[in-house]
Amino acid sequence: MSTSRNKEKMTPGVVFMKRSKLALGLAVVGGVTLLIGLVIAIPVSKRNTDESRLESAKQFLGSHVLIDGHNDLPWQYRRYAYNKVNGIQLNEDTRIQWPEGTPMNDNSYEAIYAQTDIPRLLEGKVGAQFWAAFIICQARAKDAVRQGFDQVDVIHKFTEKYPETFSLALSADDIEATFASGKIASLIGLEGGHMIANTLGVLRMFYQTGVRYMTLTHSCDVDWADNYKADENGGVSTGLTDFGKIVVKEMNRLGMMIDVSHVSHQTMLDAMDVSGAPVIFSHSSVFSLCNHYRNVQDDALMKLRENGGVIMINFFTAYINCAADHRNTTTVYQVADHIDYVRNKIGADYVGMGADYDGVATMPIELQDVSTFPVLFAELMKRGWADEDLAKLAGGNLLRVFRAVERVRDEMSSMAPYEDIIDPDDIVVPQFGCTTSF
Repeated sequence: MSTSRNKEKMTPGVVFMKRSKLALGLAVVGGVTLLIGLVIAIPVSKRNTDESRLESAKQFLGSHVLIDGHNDLPWQYRRYAYNKVNGIQLNEDTRIQWPEGTPMNDNSYEAIYAQTDIPRLLEGKVGAQFWAAFIICQARAKDAVRQGFDQVDVIHKFTEKYPETFSLALSADDIEATFASGKIASLIGLEGGHMIANTLGVLRMFYQTGVRYMTLTHSCDVDWADNYKADENGGVSTGLTDFGKIVVKEMNRLGMMIDVSHVSHQTMLDAMDVSGAPVIFSHSSVFSLCNHYRNVQDDALMKLRENGGVIMINFFTAYINCAADHRNTTTVYQVADHIDYVRNKIGADYVGMGADYDGVATMPIELQDVSTFPVLFAELMKRGWADEDLAKLAGGNLLRVFRAVERVRDEMSSMAPYEDIIDPDDIVVPQFGCTTSF
């Protein structure tokens, strides 16, 4: 007896249902596969785009001079190396060279991790750097002049130690010529009017040694101008005294840029009223985004546009982000927001870079040291900044201001030096002061 396999006879409806289930299954599998592919591909695509944009930023800064308005490396030499340049190899990683403590037993500022050395300056595409000659306020009316000249000497020493990398710049033309030669232009800024000790002669001597801007005050008053702390807690700022106005005029005559970072709101306004040349904020940010009084309020920004000056944005987390946890949460995006704010408020002609590396302990995520400037420019490229405006931000605006200051100097070249002496009634001699007379 032969046997045969019983075969199920399927109706057309059953066939359709089975095929539909098969198609659905294939669609689900395909959808999951596509989703997994997208999950993998999107980050890869974003990463490739970010890397491409960062490379574009580096190439851009390779052909457009990046001028940073403020770096406190000389202060690191003072605190950690007794102003000795020869023992520090700036062409190597300074993070493994500065000691843990502060040998000079100076606890007025917290320890700052090393944020600057030549390899990182080159990686960051820095074309010109204003080095800050800074001395603490406790030296006011004591030995601030001596210590200030020591800081200027440190800048000369490390600039001369590495002639293959640095060249001292005394003019706007020097900056461009140095950049064209493939070197970094070294410039000197005097961070605090307490270092001239109420004396125009000392101001002139600082200019002779290469100082090309002076910050009128640091975070302490001088006898002729008050600092930003005057604005805190509803305080009243008195601005510039008559002698302070003469200081500004003598700076115009010399060709020294007037820096109004650190000063009170009224001092900012007074300086812009008195100066015949544009002023700078060498390292300040925007008050409307972070209401710290070291930052610049909108009315001062508007006056800055009238004056033709430039605000060079500070990266310090406390000035960028007023949140309590700013040390850990401030990002490159927020720094870009401050730059965007200035451009949108008064125009791209009035903003620059003033990072404050080696002067503060906490920097934003992705902007931890001088190697990271291209990261910020890549973010601005992402936001649609035109190359023309990026060139102004990088250094063009500062060069424009510097040249305007030099033109005013040339126009005043026939004038004799100011020889005014501060009114003795304006001098506030601190306890245990070490001055004898004007």
